[in-house]
Parts: sequence; C-alpha cells; structure tokens
Amino acid sequence: MTTIAEITITAADFALADTCQSNPDLELRVESVAGEGKHPMTLVWFSSCDREAVESALADDSTVTDFKQLLTSSDGTERLYRLEYDSNVTERCECVFEYDGSILDAKVSDGQWTLRLLFPRRESLSSAIEAIEGFDVTVDVRRMVEADRNADLEASAALTEPQREAIAEAYRQGYYDVPREISLEELARELNISHQALSERLRRANRVLAGEQLNQPRGEIIRN
Repeated sequence: MTTIAEITITAADFALADTCQSNPDLELRVESVAGEGKHPMTLVWFSSCDREAVESALADDSTVTDFKQLLTSSDGTERLYRLEYDSNVTERCECVFEYDGSILDAKVSDGQWTLRLLFPRRESLSSAIEAIEGFDVTVDVRRMVEADRNADLEASAALTEPQREAIAEAYRQGYYDVPREISLEELARELNISHQALSERLRRANRVLAGEQLNQPRGEIIRN
C-alpha cells in the first residue's frame, strides 16, 4: 500500500549545512523535487536573508558545487536559486529513488530538513531509510500514513518495520521490565545489530509512539 512519510534530517547530515550555520534565521523551501537521478531538489526559495548573505554562504558551502539566482518575489523577501549539489547530497537522495520513492516536498528551518516522501510500499520506505542511515546519517520518522487509507499526513503516526521489530522484540525479551530481563547489548546481539544502532532505533520508535499519544486530546492519553 502506498505510504507517505515525513522525516527530518539535520542540515549537517544532508545539505546546505554551512549555509544554515552562517544564517541561523534562514528558511528554505524546495520548489521542485520531481527530478530523479543526479539533480534532485535543484530549485530552492530562500527567505529571511538578503542576497549578499545567501550568495556568500552558498559560495562557501561544501555541499554546493554551483548556484544561480533565477527569480525574486514581488515583495523582495524571497529569492529562487537553482542549486547543484556535491555527490554526498545526491547519494542520499538516490537512496529514495533507488527504492521507487518520490520526494513530495522539502524545506529547511532551524538547521533541519523536513522531507515528505512517498513510496509504493512501506517496506520500500524502510529500505530507503536504512540505506540513508548507512551514510552515518540520523533519520527521524515524524509521521507516516498509508495514503490509500488516510491522505492526511498529520492524522496518524506509525513505525518503520525495523523500529517495529526492535520495539516488539525489546518488549518480548523483557527490556522494558523493572528490573530488566535483558540488557541493550544482549538485545542488540539477538537482533544482529550494534547496540548503538538499536539504541537509536528504540529512541525513534518511542518518540513516534509518544508523539502519537500526545497529539491526542488530553483526556485520551493512555496511561498505565
């Protein structure tokens, strides 16, 4: 079933890290993300920053190989640039395309990328995230929904398959018991992953589940 997911990645792990660092109030939104292959996310609107500051930052940004201003908004507060990125950025985007995914939209605020992705199957999403994480990139899945069932991305949250497997096994093995029946290192060996990877996976899963509960009305929060 078609799956839409909202993920976040820090600019330091993805693209335009130097530009965001030198302009902390900068906001970006990608105009076009339909292209696949070597030139993804090339048209980007920049706001909350003047032209000189933007172009000076882009010239010094290690993730940008070329840029050109194309348009300025009528009120002069936004500028559209065509960007070309280095191989580190394109490799991360290709992880999405390799598993038949599409980038529906993308934006940057406070030094963090938020991307909305679409995949024909949830398993493809999980595989793409694992491939991106293979570059030592931390990916947070903030929202995920089966598009055929509910097109509103904010309406439900879910776990990726690796997160579901990790948290289910942790529960079965007594990791959440007091006292614990199994250590993180032992559980990681059971799952054949590093304890650091397992810790990250459980943290993200717990965050998704907590957010799912806290987004409900106060009286509906489930308590033990």
